[in-house]
Order: sequence, then C-alpha cells, then structure tokens
Amino acid sequence: MAMTDAHPPHRWIAHMDLDAFFASCEQRDHPAYRGRPVVVGALPGNRGVVAACSYEARRYGIHSAMPIAEASRRCPDAVYLRPDMAKYRRVSRQVFAVLETLTPVVEAASIDEAYLDVSGLERLVGPPETIGRDIKRSILEATGLTASVGIGPNRLIAKLGSEQRKPDGLTVVAPDEVLDFLAPLPVSRLRGLGRQTQKIVDRLGLRTIGQLRALPLAVLEQHLGKRAAASFNYQSLGIASDQVVPNQTRKSISKETTFASDVRDAAVLQDTLRTLAADVARTARREGLAGGVVTLKIRFAGFETYTRQRKQAVPTDDEREIHRTAWQLYLDGGLPQKPVRLIGVGISGWDAEPSGQEDMFGESGERAADRRVLETIDAVEDKFGRGLLQVGVSRKKDV
Repeated sequence: MAMTDAHPPHRWIAHMDLDAFFASCEQRDHPAYRGRPVVVGALPGNRGVVAACSYEARRYGIHSAMPIAEASRRCPDAVYLRPDMAKYRRVSRQVFAVLETLTPVVEAASIDEAYLDVSGLERLVGPPETIGRDIKRSILEATGLTASVGIGPNRLIAKLGSEQRKPDGLTVVAPDEVLDFLAPLPVSRLRGLGRQTQKIVDRLGLRTIGQLRALPLAVLEQHLGKRAAASFNYQSLGIASDQVVPNQTRKSISKETTFASDVRDAAVLQDTLRTLAADVARTARREGLAGGVVTLKIRFAGFETYTRQRKQAVPTDDEREIHRTAWQLYLDGGLPQKPVRLIGVGISGWDAEPSGQEDMFGESGERAADRRVLETIDAVEDKFGRGLLQVGVSRKKDV
C-alpha cells in the first residue's frame, strides 16, 4: 500500500511589484529624466494629486495621493508629467506575458502587481531565491524595468516581503521564519488597518506586529470587535490565504451594499449608488472593459428584489455615466415606494477599452481632460486602495 505524507509540502507564493512603475517607465523612455525626481499625475498650477513618483522624488517627501501643490512646493525642479496610461498598460501586458512563461498561475493585483503560485518550481528551477531572481531578470530583460519580489508560504507574507527591500529587492521567508519576520514590522503594515483602527492601536501602545501578537485576543476584541480582532490576530501569526486565482474575463462587474437599517432617504441612496458606481467603473478600467448595459439591483424591506437594466448609447467605464443611468433607473423604474434594504449597480455587455479610442474627429479637450482625471484617480488607488478618491468628491481633507 502506498504511503502518504502526513505533512504535504507547503506552498510557495510570490508577489511581484514593479518599482515606481509609472515614473520608471518615463525614466526608461527619456534618458534625461534618469536620476532626477519625476512626478506623474496632475501638473503644477492645477488641482489634482500625485499618481506616482520616482525614488528620487520620494527623498523630498513626495508620495502618491499628495496634492500636486504640496509636491511642487517640496520640489519645484522635479519633472512633472501627466500619466500616459496607454503606455503603462502596454508595458503591464508585457510584464504579465513574461510572468505567464514562468508559471501558469498568475493573478493580477493591479496594473503593476501580481501574485504567482510558484509551488513545485523548485524541482525545475531551483530554490525560491533562484525563482525570485528569474522573475526579476526576465522582467528586466523584457522591459528594462526593475521589480521587487517577495516569496513566502502565503499571500500576506509574499506581499510584505516584496515591500521589504524596495527598489529592486528580493525577500524569501520560509514557513519557520514567518513569526520572526513579522515581529519587528510596524502594525501599520497589516491589511485592513484604517485610520480609526490605527488610533485605537496607538492608544494601546502597539507599535510592532510582535507586540500585537502578544496581546490577549480577548483584549483585542474588547477594543476592535471580534471580526477585526480575529483578522489582525491571524495576520500577526502569519496565517493567510495561499490561493492564487488566474484572472479571467468576467461576464459582469457589480457592487452592492446592504444597509444596517432600511433607508428611506433618497439622498442617501443616491450617494451610495455614486460610491458603488465609482467602484464598478474603476474595476472596469483596470480590466480594460466598458459596459454597454447598466443594471440597478434593489431590495426592499421584506426581501422583495427588483432589477432594472438600460442599454447605453456608448459603452462606458465612467462612474458618472454609470451613476446617472442607475439613478434614472431608480426614478423611472416603476419601483415600490418602500424602505430600501439593499442597493447595487453593475455593468455588462463588454466593449474592450472604447474610451481609449478617439472618434473620427479626435477627443474633445473636455473629454480628454476627463479621461486624464479618471486615469490619475486609478493610478492613485492602484497603489493606495479603493475609496480614496472619487470624481468631484474629496474623501480626505488634504486631497
């Protein structure tokens, strides 16, 4: 009878993060920019924020999502450029094509980040350090860009590893090294730690992940609630998903929210739809999709659920169009006048990247400016997470 291994081999998950991606593309293509601070985003004298910046610019304290006026004050002699999203997408596709020659299990996390399942490659390529060097070398040879790579037993450790030695870094964390690796890292490196939670953590005097790990779970629950406490406790122990799911073209993109208590206020519903539409639109732009059909989903008290759809004259990936159509569906859809329990919005009926194509007379100045605004927002949120910015809405006081 064949014997089975009671302890199957652990998985190796890699996280690849291109270094200062947008700025590095510009420095690669313009030799005069190399070694100089480069800021990609809005231009000085205009309202807007930094989408990305080179490491030279970071020495002046400039960072993504900083108001462009502040960046210009800190370093007036930097090179300021608008994002060239078409170029960045082309380079991103090159990078992902390279990654897929190394392993078939590649999941895009953003335009410049990916998770790879490299389990089993040790038998073909060598130890994780060799795999990491192969990833970095292959990207450099194909694009002229550097990447930082982290490799560990799960997604969390791989991601934290890629952040550890930027730029051009490589960090491998074996399973028996996870606790020691995490212990000195600041608590702020954990996922899901927002501003309010950070204030609570600061009041508790928790500076490092090791300190958080040592705090009894019951105490953490008392201050953060059971769900958040469990999440941070698991992370402090290095427990996280080791699943990498290759990206596939989806049939639709939708977002919905269930209210804590049923809502009657139309203004609240409209604002909620605006936020959901922004999330849907950003996902569509990231995946190079535009929807020809907008769908409104609404559930009333008593769990009555309705959907309403409308075909767009032109497929869209613009949150303003999605929100405008969804709200009109709410107003004109013959829906009951009852308190709302859940509301959602989605798009489908794909036309790949029509917004990047010009019509026969070229894009108008206003439309091109709108596109630049959306692309800058996408660039910021690719690095800092969703919900930071919306068109016409400041979610932070300093933006």
